[in-house]
Amino acid sequence: MTTWVTRLIIANVIIFVISLVRPAIVEAFAFVPAHVLERPWTLFTYMFLHADMGHIAFNMLGLLFFGPRLEMFLETNRFLLLYFISGLAGALISSIITPNAAIIGASGAVYGVFLGFARYWPREVIRIWGIFPIEARWMVVLMTALSLYGGFGFSRDNIAHFAHLGGFAGAYLYLLWVERVLSRRTSQAQPVTQFSREDVDRWSRIDRERLHEVNQEELDRIRKKIEVQGATSLTEVERQFMNRFSE
Repeated sequence: MTTWVTRLIIANVIIFVISLVRPAIVEAFAFVPAHVLERPWTLFTYMFLHADMGHIAFNMLGLLFFGPRLEMFLETNRFLLLYFISGLAGALISSIITPNAAIIGASGAVYGVFLGFARYWPREVIRIWGIFPIEARWMVVLMTALSLYGGFGFSRDNIAHFAHLGGFAGAYLYLLWVERVLSRRTSQAQPVTQFSREDVDRWSRIDRERLHEVNQEELDRIRKKIEVQGATSLTEVERQFMNRFSE
């Protein structure tokens, strides 16, 4: 567990318990597009409300399984921005397509975490219900298809499917922007090359045993990538990860 994944889960669980005692807070803090100018805070508060035990269990388990590694990889500020931008994008897309529907739940934000995980570890094998194996990239494709199917009325439920799709879109655009900004900074700082042999030697001396378990897995993955594809294959985010633990 990482700091902000833990805090987000605790906050969601506490608010869910409170809502069981005082159901009126769900109506007061849910996001209703038609009332957003009167209650702009609901763009954020809706992410901490849930309809039932199954709803919060799905979102918090998703955050628990996929959030820590992504928080370690992106660092706290970028992880939190990813989370809340995904949630805001979910509300925006849902409000455009279903303007009269009230929305609650962290699903848009958590779907953004799913997208981030799949972007950086696309071939990581996930076991659905602990049984069926699927790579992270195909899991996101499947979830997108299911959200489109449900969003266009092929399934009769009360799920905000377009908020899920908005979460994917918000996360994708945000990470694309982050990667471009980091790449531009590196290019300006090092116009000839983005790494040196000294960098690779320094990365090789990182003491794996001193790292958190999540970071150990990421270190192993990046070292394998260097071994197979060479250091030039690393993204700016991956280089920053290696630099952070070798300094």
